[in-house]
Amino acid sequence: MTLPLQQHGESVRFLVKVVPGASRDRLAAVLGDQLKVQVAAPPEDGKANARVCELLAAALSLPVRAVTVATGHASPRKTIAVTGLDREQVQTRLQAALAR
Repeated sequence: MTLPLQQHGESVRFLVKVVPGASRDRLAAVLGDQLKVQVAAPPEDGKANARVCELLAAALSLPVRAVTVATGHASPRKTIAVTGLDREQVQTRLQAALAR
């Protein structure tokens, strides 16, 4: 996996492509410069965004508050911000989660 990660102050940021209303929640694959994330939650009232943050926090072994949607709240393409880990740790943990 070669997901481009950027250090942005105290956070590590990366792009995700969210597919809401999927049959199950999962980190699907790296597609170009973004991580494809499928969630069963609908794209209404921030439910899909919240589920994406929960799913990524679990994959990264972080509390949910450490993973936020930085940009793209109403778009399928979002920038995720992760605090509490460096770029290498985020990369390693996402690779492990995708391999499961």
